[in-house]
Amino acid sequence: MEIPALAILKLTLVTFGVLYATLLSGMYLWQRDLQYFPTRRDPAPQAVGLAGVDRVVLATPDGESIVLWTSPPRADRPTVLFLHGNGGEIADRADRFAFYQSRGLGVAFLSWRGYGGSSGSPSETGLLTDAKTAYDHLRTQGLQPGRIVLVGESLGTGIAVQLAAANPVGAVVLEAPYSAAVDLARVAYPWLPVGLLMKDQFRSRDHIGAVRAPILILHGEADKVIPPGFGRRLFDAAEDPKTFLSLGPVGHEALFDPATWAEGADFIDRAVTP
Repeated sequence: MEIPALAILKLTLVTFGVLYATLLSGMYLWQRDLQYFPTRRDPAPQAVGLAGVDRVVLATPDGESIVLWTSPPRADRPTVLFLHGNGGEIADRADRFAFYQSRGLGVAFLSWRGYGGSSGSPSETGLLTDAKTAYDHLRTQGLQPGRIVLVGESLGTGIAVQLAAANPVGAVVLEAPYSAAVDLARVAYPWLPVGLLMKDQFRSRDHIGAVRAPILILHGEADKVIPPGFGRRLFDAAEDPKTFLSLGPVGHEALFDPATWAEGADFIDRAVTP
């Protein structure tokens, strides 16, 4: 018996609807596995070639334990609170830590919850809590707000923006930032209602206007992970004083290049005076 065309259409639509609903459910339930890529090694700073570094464990207000590597500044130099991206761990970035030390800067590298040595699981609310806990620790060590500089890398730029919007700092350096993580998700998944589904949206564009410290945005023109248009959109939403510096025809890998770190350190030298 021949099946009517209308019945075939209805069956097709029902099948598509079930598959789409299943996909939506899976994306919602496992979305953080697509957003955060922690590794959990926890070597001593000395084991990755660093000297003069203390490993501090801080208790967060919500009951987690987070790792902070710290090194004091030379003389009256400012201290960099570094907020890393969504992959790896602070031990992967020991060469950057050593670079800041070589410039005489104080250094504080925060290991997000769920990343090397820190308890818990990452989320936007959790990472903001971690960053504020690290900031408050530096303040209890006698650092004045104007001597604390935030450096955000990729995902970490979203936390840096929100932390600086709510707390005074000396300067903010954003490497490959985004206007909002949800803006990136809309491009990556145009067939999903990401604005409704996404838990951790990191809407930097909604907060950067409240930052009163000097801002530097660094972005590679060939960045495919976070295209430079997102960084320029964030720059447009920021208040002066602000600087956008193109890193040239390079991609996201430029965040691991000492030349990029040097641009940030030079900006800190200009923006934060004794």
